[in-house]
Amino acid sequence: MVEVRDEELFDKVYAAILARSDRYDGIYYSAIKTTGIYCRPSCRSRTPKPENVIVYASTHEAERSGYRACKRCQPNKQELINPDADIAERVTRYIYAHYREPLTLERIASTLSISPYHMQRVYRRVTETTPAQQLQHVRIEHAKEQLKMSDSSIQDVALIVGFKSVSHFISVFQKRTGVTPQQYRKGDIT
Repeated sequence: MVEVRDEELFDKVYAAILARSDRYDGIYYSAIKTTGIYCRPSCRSRTPKPENVIVYASTHEAERSGYRACKRCQPNKQELINPDADIAERVTRYIYAHYREPLTLERIASTLSISPYHMQRVYRRVTETTPAQQLQHVRIEHAKEQLKMSDSSIQDVALIVGFKSVSHFISVFQKRTGVTPQQYRKGDIT
């Protein structure tokens, strides 16, 4: 599932919902638990309470989770997306699909037929993060799932989620979560 669980990112998307900003349109979608509908962040419908919102990275994931498209903002209609948001969405989808592989800006940009510089600049402007930061985020989220759901060694988890080095994985994991992978697995979360 590509439900967005990062609190900082959720806060940014929710701020866009409050401002009815199109900054995240086509990149993230807000599903409202109480109505069963998902919208673009810029939707002009009544603003939902934050505890009733789940943020998804794609319309497909929102629909798979049982939500239906808003009739007002029509988030499932791709032609309403602005070109920069479309680039950012394509980069995000590529990262989610290939996070286990060794990804570089050049590789992602080449696949999308745009220049690495332009892609980086647009992605950062639209999402307020870089493709590299997004890749790290996706890898750490998948690592958390692996640590909780499997008995794989820390080294195996690092390799499964795309890190080349165990020490780099442990360092990044600890920096992003505040605990080591071993502590996370044991539930030693503060």
